[in-house]
Amino acid sequence: MTTYSDTPVANRNATGRSTGRWFAQVGWRHLVGVLAVAFSLFPILFVISAALNPLGTLSSTELVPTGASLENFTSLFQDTPFAHWFLNSLLLAGVASFASIFLSALAAYAFSRMRFAGRRVGLLALLLIQMFPQFLAIVAIFLIFTTVTGLWPAIGFNTPWGLFLLYMGTALGANTWLMKGFFDTLPKELDESATMDGATHAQVFFRIMLPLVAPILAVTGLLAFIGSINEFIIANVFLTEPNSKTLAVGMFGLVAGERNNNFGMFAAGTLLTAIPTVLVFQLLQRYIVSGLTAGAVKG
Repeated sequence: MTTYSDTPVANRNATGRSTGRWFAQVGWRHLVGVLAVAFSLFPILFVISAALNPLGTLSSTELVPTGASLENFTSLFQDTPFAHWFLNSLLLAGVASFASIFLSALAAYAFSRMRFAGRRVGLLALLLIQMFPQFLAIVAIFLIFTTVTGLWPAIGFNTPWGLFLLYMGTALGANTWLMKGFFDTLPKELDESATMDGATHAQVFFRIMLPLVAPILAVTGLLAFIGSINEFIIANVFLTEPNSKTLAVGMFGLVAGERNNNFGMFAAGTLLTAIPTVLVFQLLQRYIVSGLTAGAVKG
């Protein structure tokens, strides 16, 4: 009788020990993952709640909005030139990221495949220059563009093309190093065989190399797009007219003076601002992992 009465207790003890062993080995990882997801989702839920809050103020924002509506989105387009900010940012980020990828790919191919005087110095110079942020030279750049605006207003202050020229000043650097590491992983026999068949350097670059380095192009393109669309310091200095501002500058103006009153519109704008970056990431996501890892094989 004692054996039968102790069997359920023994089963419970065994189950408890197996559960404790599972939690010690695997379960705690699930707990940490759930906590991390909750921690990361809370700000997003708060912003969505603030965007749907009909009162549109920071003090009235709750995690679960009462009487949710789209009034903040309507006010954002009616009371502010948000559409101009959005188009300016898309145009500037798209053109700047494409030009940055193209210039970095050209430089990386030259540094990887060609041997010339000053090659090592040039690589080190690109790396060292990136240690100094661009806004350190903002006074000199401001004086230069004061003259440029008087001579060529189309590329001066309050124009996306003037800001585009500024962004091109930092187009090389980290992107060139990333691409060079990727180009170094490609066998040089590809270049040699194509050259023996009569291909020029341009044909080798565009027809053979670029398709093979598509993953790192996607990575650098995404980084350049995010950096351009989120850039604020230089854009805030050179863009002062309402219709010429980018999203970062325009959105900052909403909460710079009346943070409490305009917080609903600001939250609605941040949700719309995230759409281009998410779409670009979704289009390039199949290249992201391979592009980030393959360039680290060789330096």
